[in-house]
Amino acid sequence: MKFNHSLDDMRSFCAIVRYGSFRQASIALQIPLSTLSRRVAKLEENLALRLLNRDAHRVQLTHAGQQYYERSAPLFDELENVALCLLQDKTQAKGIIRIAAPANFSNSILAPHFNDFLKQYPDIHLDLRLSNQTIDIEEEAIDIAFRIGEHNADHWIGRQLTNIRFMICGAADLALSDIKAPSDLVHFPTVLCAPMTAWKLQHQTTGEIHTHQPTDNVRLKVDDIGLLLQAIESGIGLGFIPDYDARPLIKSGKLQRVLPDWNNQPRGCQMLYRDRGNMPQRMHLLINFILKRFENG
Repeated sequence: MKFNHSLDDMRSFCAIVRYGSFRQASIALQIPLSTLSRRVAKLEENLALRLLNRDAHRVQLTHAGQQYYERSAPLFDELENVALCLLQDKTQAKGIIRIAAPANFSNSILAPHFNDFLKQYPDIHLDLRLSNQTIDIEEEAIDIAFRIGEHNADHWIGRQLTNIRFMICGAADLALSDIKAPSDLVHFPTVLCAPMTAWKLQHQTTGEIHTHQPTDNVRLKVDDIGLLLQAIESGIGLGFIPDYDARPLIKSGKLQRVLPDWNNQPRGCQMLYRDRGNMPQRMHLLINFILKRFENG
């Protein structure tokens, strides 16, 4: 059987029972008495049952009305609870944020920011999906994503956080004085770290561009910066390293920089999220927190 009444009809009936009169229910629902009466009549007509006995002084449930109310009222209580939870989601600093980010960039740069954010907001929890491969942020129901380089996430807002520069480095005890230009790199063993398997270099002064694509004598290929750094320090081969990882190791004497006049063409790091107009408060807080950290950093 197909029923033609609506949730509004059911809500009107439940309000009359709860408040004990049509008048009090109309005040609570903020609808005219005539509308309220029409909705209940339509509900009774559709069910082919009398739910209420009316007289001049009061309304009284029929046996069918009592059964209908006992089964219907909890539904509206649950709807009220759902609405309350959603309102809290919108206004309170609590809940889970699902984040997708490159593993290497997260370990070196994002981790301290995430930790400080969690300390500041103890009722917010982060669910981190870290990978150096591109994660399907739609399928994984990601709330906020961090991407290095260009992204193709339609309908997502991208906020530029920083540019990442890479340096060519080798172990401190290697004899690398013969490397005068990018073309000389082909004569030396290499350690690669995905996804930076092609080294797109640019001269800092002249702007000349050269792409070095190691193919021969690749001693090791990894997808983790930590393993890359260990291999380069051990003298396995030359590697292409983010400057934030390379500078401390160069300063400590563990690595030496090769071709110091050449960097990579800057790769932008963006934070991606949906329209900010309809997002939970916890996401507003994290987005603003990260933007402020990178503005000050």
